[in-house]
Amino acid sequence: MHPQVRFLTLVVAVTEKMAKSMQMKSKSVLKLALFSSLFFSPSIAQAACTDPPEPGVDWKRCLFNGDSLNGVDLQNARLRDASFFRAELIESNLTGSDAFRAKFVNAVMTSVQFESAKLSEADFTKADLRDASFVGSDMRRAKLNRANLRGADLTNARLQGADLTRADLSGATWTTGNKVCAEGSIGRCN
Repeated sequence: MHPQVRFLTLVVAVTEKMAKSMQMKSKSVLKLALFSSLFFSPSIAQAACTDPPEPGVDWKRCLFNGDSLNGVDLQNARLRDASFFRAELIESNLTGSDAFRAKFVNAVMTSVQFESAKLSEADFTKADLRDASFVGSDMRRAKLNRANLRGADLTNARLQGADLTRADLSGATWTTGNKVCAEGSIGRCN
């Protein structure tokens, strides 16, 4: 029996005993059981932060600060609100991942693949993203302050509202796919 089902069965049994001693009706017993399960059951949809890196892993709200995750395959991973502060993800594959509001502050992510990833409101402040691929990614309202995007591919990336303050875009392929940013492009593609 699944641990969650076992737990809820136990909650109902205990609630029934309590109800009998209090002489409650069955409708009230059910309400008490549901109320109890909401506050005392372990979360059913919680990410397992100790799961190994693999495609589709659910790492929502997990912390990987300072971890070395070089060359990992995290295609279609769920990384919402996860933190990778000062982590290394060199040559990792995060294609199709959902990293809404994820924190990659000061992360080293050279040659990382973020094709078609959901990166809106993600924080890449001071991240090393040299030669990274963001083709078709949703980067709306992402923070890229002082990020190193030299040689990155931003073809068809959605950057509306993204903060590129002091970001180095030298040699990056711009969103149109047919323009390479000039050397010295800081904060905008020249």
